[in-house]
Amino acid sequence: MKKLFSLILLALSLNALAQNEVSNHQRPPHPRNWETNDPNAHDPVMAKGEDGRYYCFMTGMNVGVMSSADMITWKSEPSALKETPAWATDTVPGYRGHTWAPDISYHNGLWHLYYSCSTFGKNGSAIGLAVNKTLDPKSPDFNWEDKGMVIASHRRIDNWNAIDPNLIVDKKGQPWLTYGSFWDGIQLVKLSKKDFQTPITKPVTIARRLAKKLSLKETNNEENFTIEDGNTIEAGENAIEAPFIFYHEGYYYLFVSFDYCCRGQNSTYKTVYGRSKKVQGPYIDKSGKKMEYGGGTRLYGPNDTYFGVGHCSAYEWDGKCYFISHAYEKEKNGAAKLFIRPLNFDKDGWIVSEG
Repeated sequence: MKKLFSLILLALSLNALAQNEVSNHQRPPHPRNWETNDPNAHDPVMAKGEDGRYYCFMTGMNVGVMSSADMITWKSEPSALKETPAWATDTVPGYRGHTWAPDISYHNGLWHLYYSCSTFGKNGSAIGLAVNKTLDPKSPDFNWEDKGMVIASHRRIDNWNAIDPNLIVDKKGQPWLTYGSFWDGIQLVKLSKKDFQTPITKPVTIARRLAKKLSLKETNNEENFTIEDGNTIEAGENAIEAPFIFYHEGYYYLFVSFDYCCRGQNSTYKTVYGRSKKVQGPYIDKSGKKMEYGGGTRLYGPNDTYFGVGHCSAYEWDGKCYFISHAYEKEKNGAAKLFIRPLNFDKDGWIVSEG
């Protein structure tokens, strides 16, 4: 009997440990110091800091951050935001600090960090802005100052979703913010030159996937393209998100992700792109189709190694162009891994596909 009682206690203890392990998988522990050549990263963007290190910002509690001297070995850094912004929890029901899809760039003596506050599957969302003089945590000038909200979307009111921001400054010094996920696709809005925060135009759709907002058959004929009035479309009917605009030798390149992220082995992300001579578009793919009517030239997607590749960014450092995204690796059971590749162009300015 005593032995049986001991076995019962042991079984209960093992069950408690198993439950605790499940709980820890569902609710990740607080960040700890780590260093790795194989980092997990979701929605990565990158910048080269004053200290020569590369800083990667990504989805995570109060914006995840890691840094590297060579883009190979990465180490953890403190979250960008000191605390979850009160304005964001007040504005977005259900948001509790898990902050998505940031964007980083340097303008007018400040690093500008845009970030997304939302909850899965809903377009009651907001984009915020934080600024810093330096990316180097060791600098006495290092301090992320949250500037508050840039733009918000509202459920059952707006037919777009205020997440996945990307700032592009045109050749005249005019800042533009592109963003969007599902609903009516990718939006573009002009921001004030004074603060890089205040929208001064209404959002305009510059890219869509497919939705009932198209006429009965997919078409590139503008005369046959109709926009319906009335209720907003369902999120899942227009699987496009994660815009990023990259300027290179006379063209603005718009990258977006088609299909679905965040499903591990069932993720189906595909990266497509188009280009335009103007930041406002229209963005046209290699076949001549406009992205606002469903166009997009495939660059990366599911292959023998990855279930999906998407939510990308693109940069030029020291004369070399880079494509950066996350990819759901098959050998790692669909874990979202940092994905870095050269970004090359052919003689006509189209990107050489690697996917």
